[in-house]
Amino acid sequence: MKWLSENDLADLYGAPAASALRKVTDHLTPDYARFIAASRFCVLTTVGPEGTDGSPRGDDGPVVAALDSRHIALPDWHGNDRIDSLRNIVRDGRCSLLFLVRGSRNAVRINGDARLTDDNELRATFTYQGKLPRSVIVVQINEVYFQCARAIMRAGLWAGQDDSDGLPTPGQILANLTDGEVGGESYDAEWPVRAAKTLW
Repeated sequence: MKWLSENDLADLYGAPAASALRKVTDHLTPDYARFIAASRFCVLTTVGPEGTDGSPRGDDGPVVAALDSRHIALPDWHGNDRIDSLRNIVRDGRCSLLFLVRGSRNAVRINGDARLTDDNELRATFTYQGKLPRSVIVVQINEVYFQCARAIMRAGLWAGQDDSDGLPTPGQILANLTDGEVGGESYDAEWPVRAAKTLW
């Protein structure tokens, strides 16, 4: 079996389209903030000396809170107490979060640097039925962007579940990020046809 090199990847996949590059920003735009505020579920990925860890995180409202355009806070609610993700964060802050909204064919990713705090004032902002999280993960955003929708489409992930009404479309996000140079209504109109031909 041949293992691919970085040069092999460049030859195999070519250059990404402008939309794949221009959708990336280093802060929460209003569009990205709306998507994340609608998300009740994300996957937190961390890295440490033992390797990587992927942890599902969910809530009955927004799974994270935006502190400002460059920082989000994720409460650590009761789990299995393995603290794999938390241990990784205190040793190596690099992390990624993948946000899903029921019904939306898109996902939003944040790549950033995380720190962990047990600050009482911040913990109190997440009070739920008299309970507080034991700690809060604060992520400084380095990159935020929406993922390609094909994986969710291939999986048929949402059957009769939809919380996505009113969320910005990829075309709207791109148009707002690029002052209309990329994206817009034509991008959204053409996407379903293009995706149907390239799902697999």
